Amino acid sequence: MKIKSVTINRFRGYSSPVSIDFDNLLVFVGKNDIGKSTILEALDIFFNEGKGCVKIDKDDINKKCLSEGNSDIEISVEFTNLPPQIYIDTTNPTTLKDEYLLTKNETLKILKRYPNAGKEKVFIEALHPTNTACKDLLHKKISELQKIVDTQKISCSDKTKNAELRKSIWSNQSNLELKDCEIEIAKIDSKDLWDKLKAYMPLFTLFQSDRKNSDGDGEIQDPMKLAVREILNDKSIKEDFERISSLVKQRLEDVAARTREKLSEMNPAIASTLDPQLPDSQDLKWTDVFKSVSITADEGIPINKRGSGVKRLILISFFRAEAERRHLESNLPSIIYAIEEPETAQHPDHQRALLDALVKLSKTGNTQVVLTTHSPEIVKRLKFENLLIISDQQDNKIQKVLENELPYPSLNEVNFAAFGEATEEYHNELYGYIEEIGKLQDYKNGKPQIPYIKTFRGNTQNINLSLTEYIRHQIHHPENISNIRFTPEQLIESIGLMRSYIQTDKLV
Repeated sequence: MKIKSVTINRFRGYSSPVSIDFDNLLVFVGKNDIGKSTILEALDIFFNEGKGCVKIDKDDINKKCLSEGNSDIEISVEFTNLPPQIYIDTTNPTTLKDEYLLTKNETLKILKRYPNAGKEKVFIEALHPTNTACKDLLHKKISELQKIVDTQKISCSDKTKNAELRKSIWSNQSNLELKDCEIEIAKIDSKDLWDKLKAYMPLFTLFQSDRKNSDGDGEIQDPMKLAVREILNDKSIKEDFERISSLVKQRLEDVAARTREKLSEMNPAIASTLDPQLPDSQDLKWTDVFKSVSITADEGIPINKRGSGVKRLILISFFRAEAERRHLESNLPSIIYAIEEPETAQHPDHQRALLDALVKLSKTGNTQVVLTTHSPEIVKRLKFENLLIISDQQDNKIQKVLENELPYPSLNEVNFAAFGEATEEYHNELYGYIEEIGKLQDYKNGKPQIPYIKTFRGNTQNINLSLTEYIRHQIHHPENISNIRFTPEQLIESIGLMRSYIQTDKLV
């Protein structure tokens, strides 16, 4: 299954429902503390149920909603690429469509509601039968379904299978009265349904931007130590350890018995008090056996003594490798990589290489990649359809970047809108666009003039220019040092004037 959309409500900064459409590659851009990481962490809570990077707590409830008495956090995920069949009952295959568990668009939408940020309640939002003669069948025991079939004299091919009973009951009705419903699936008998569905859901893995990166942190000292812990948790290896432990324990007990026998020949009283204490297998510290496992460079330099960028690059690579291993071992059909700020502490060459690797990863089957970034350089290496701008968390302003909706079709525009980044490159693009469509003189008309000293082959000339031209001349003639350099504030002002002109005059 793949994520089609995500909806978040009453979670941290999101006081009302906000829905986000997903694709194979999605990158959230925006200023600090605007709600980018919130979305990734909501997904971690949804998929990993407190066993991942994030645990839900009462501080996650939106403060405005809490003051109004609305303390139920909601996170829902809509899926496509659904399995052709599922097993709700142990051996009886059925389909989500046959069980009326799909939306009108034939997607699967799972809603998790966390009352007061506590234990989640799980629902499926679907077009489901509401006719009193056949509703709530998923919550009924097999004996109840059999009774309905017998009472209504409904023909059923196999009364020993819940799915066949439900199908027969629904087929017997001339009008199912299908309506949008919330079907709670993690309670009573339907809990099996939720447990079965989880086997088809993607593996979600999150690499957080504030992941520890200090010398003393066990992970950064060497990710191989984490790998040891993961490997030693393997069931078959635990069984081998148990066997080894039992064998050693048996031999130690034999040594102790023979020791007592020899001691009793000289002092039976002392011998009777000997009681060897041998720990159980699960109490043994097997990780200590492999404590010298490590990765070092050719020069023998430990990872935790490398530069912060190298340490983080190794950690991201380890994260990807471990996610892939878990994906293969869990036999889950798809995987979602979520990485916060992959550019952090990275040389530009590493930023580009890492992004290219993640873009390539997103193109592989059954894989989605979700990123957050503050890097304008990363934005420039992406396509418009990969980007989502978060501009105002309170007003839920999360929007796709559509090239034909921008004042000027450039990824520099995205960086300006998302980060407020005003660059000389973007200034040149806007100026060149206005000039190309023949509107430059119209744009300059009525603009305040700034004195400018123009130089040419040793000659000088005093002229007046608009702010935009003043900046344009200085960008293209850095050798002319006769004028006061424009300020960052002036660059922003000039860019704003050109954007406003393009938008107002509908030049795109």
